[in-house]
Amino acid sequence: MRWVWLDTENSNFYYKITELNKRQLSHTISIVTGHKVDQVLDYLNEIESDIELRTYLEQAIKISRYNKDIKVDYGRRIGWYAFVRIMKPEVVVETGVDHGVGACIITSALMRNAQEGFLGKYYGTDIRPEAGQLFRGKYSTYGSIIYGDSIQSLTEFRNKIDIFINDSDHNFEYEYTEYLTIKDKLSKGGIILGDNSHDSSSLLRFSEENNRSYLFFSEKPFSHWYPGGGIGISF
Repeated sequence: MRWVWLDTENSNFYYKITELNKRQLSHTISIVTGHKVDQVLDYLNEIESDIELRTYLEQAIKISRYNKDIKVDYGRRIGWYAFVRIMKPEVVVETGVDHGVGACIITSALMRNAQEGFLGKYYGTDIRPEAGQLFRGKYSTYGSIIYGDSIQSLTEFRNKIDIFINDSDHNFEYEYTEYLTIKDKLSKGGIILGDNSHDSSSLLRFSEENNRSYLFFSEKPFSHWYPGGGIGISF
């Protein structure tokens, strides 16, 4: 009820995850990537303590069409960040950009990777031409948004994909069709992160049919009414 009166969010929900949940996430990522838990935790803390990104998002929200009272926290997206920092991908694709917070988090990781000598690029897809208003400035120099139907955009996509993040239409068949579309576009060792796997079995089904391992991380928000989503991981 407190949130109803504040009315700060109306599409994506923004919150931190609990400290225990963060540790659980670090172990999950460690299993998938083979990196030590402490190193994963360092990356999770790195994005949460990025003052430059947080300041940028606060200022970008003020000049956007979005509710000016939105207070951005990253939730399970910090897991996306850690995967990008660890895997040092050349290409990351996210379907469903919405505000563009995820895009900024991913390109923030790509930025740091570039400073370490690993170049990578972000591609977002969204059917709505107004999507991605927060994806501006130096963050947009590390990627771009392709507007139009995601499946059509993925069909025409020519690069090998190292990390694919599904966060677009949450219809089971549409999500599953995205996975089928990028199946042969994944690089060797490429992974898929499903943002709707707490409510959909499409990534699990795809993984089983294609002899891929699958894990699910269940998100636990800190001090927020929303019970949390999760990350499906196909690798």
